[in-house]
Amino acid sequence: MKLDFTTLNSMRQHNPAWRLLCSDHAPLILSFLHQAFVRPNVRSLEAESMAEALEDTLYALRQQLDENAFPRTAREYLEDWASPDKGWLRKFYQLGTDNAVFDMTPATEKALSWLEQLAERSFVGTESRLRTLFDLLRQMNEGTQSDPDQRLADLHQRRDEIDAEIARIQSGDLSLMDDTGIKERFSQFTRMARDLLADFREVEHNFRRLDRAVRERVALWDGTKGALLDEILAQHDLINESDQGRSFQAFWNFLMSSRRQEELSQQLEHILSLPVIAEQNPDPRLRRIHYDWLEAGDHTQRTVAQLSHRLRQFLDDQSRQETRRIMEILHNIEAHAIAARPYLSDCPPDEALTDLDAMAASPDLIMERPLYSPPLPTILTVDPLPEDTGDDVDPIALYEQVVVDRVRLTENIQRALAEVPQISLAALLRRHPL
Repeated sequence: MKLDFTTLNSMRQHNPAWRLLCSDHAPLILSFLHQAFVRPNVRSLEAESMAEALEDTLYALRQQLDENAFPRTAREYLEDWASPDKGWLRKFYQLGTDNAVFDMTPATEKALSWLEQLAERSFVGTESRLRTLFDLLRQMNEGTQSDPDQRLADLHQRRDEIDAEIARIQSGDLSLMDDTGIKERFSQFTRMARDLLADFREVEHNFRRLDRAVRERVALWDGTKGALLDEILAQHDLINESDQGRSFQAFWNFLMSSRRQEELSQQLEHILSLPVIAEQNPDPRLRRIHYDWLEAGDHTQRTVAQLSHRLRQFLDDQSRQETRRIMEILHNIEAHAIAARPYLSDCPPDEALTDLDAMAASPDLIMERPLYSPPLPTILTVDPLPEDTGDDVDPIALYEQVVVDRVRLTENIQRALAEVPQISLAALLRRHPL
């Protein structure tokens, strides 16, 4: 960022963090928000509980300073801090509830972080940060090296260094880090761990900004709805595919590994038990800092899921509005038709106004067709003739059977009655023999 006069003057007027530091009540605001959010690592607080806590703080300060030190009520202060012209708190309502909830904004988090950096440090470590810079350069170089021979050469060099260190340890030459190096690296770890917690609010803010950009594009879209959906779906979830989303997903996958969590717990337990670290009285929360990361990351994950859900709801609302507009047009057509009906009876049109193939569509769905039903088989029972029948059975009777086709007979009767009022069976059989 270019730090010229115009940029800094604009930031002084519009940047929430700068305005917070210039506020007359900055000590009250920053101390209370640090006590409410940062120290216990709380991502959001209900308005009722937050107002009660602020009221207790105001009462204590009035007893210490003056009765008229802070004349407004706690709720008025909270509403003022969350107003758009301040932007130090974010007020929202949880999904499915009517309870207001407050959360710190990234600007307030930056102001608190800057104030913590103003404190004097006992010593400024440079060696650990220089090693960190070299490690970052090495990681970028390895990640962008496309020459297989060069990558193999680097790996062989690292293997030789590891083999040399193993040989030194086996020979009894075990080099340990001095107390200065331990304190320097622990100080850097503490600062980076807290900065990582503070960054989660800015990550969520960036996600909301991406979601707002998508909503604005949907609201201002002047093309067809199909083209809009194609553009949104083609990006395969814009929030997750952004640089912010990719970085957070990589962090989340790394931290969600049970092996990584166990490794972090063991290393923290070992480092915090060192005498040189115990003498510095470290923050007890560092022992479970990775669980704070998990809690903050889970909150960010839920925020992204809610943003995606609200985006789908926004698209559904757009669809409902279009459907409502179509129904309004249809009702308008009906109203005009009813209004024109009296004139049509006096002056009918010379030709049809319009032609309709049918009053309604009659879809023929393939699943409505009946399934094949096999015919029932006719089972013939062949019983053997009794042995005592002898030769007195005349087989000619089998050939003298008369079968009457009732369907054919009924058709013949109806056809004959269509010609004459009545007809006898004999006359019918003479016309249409069996």
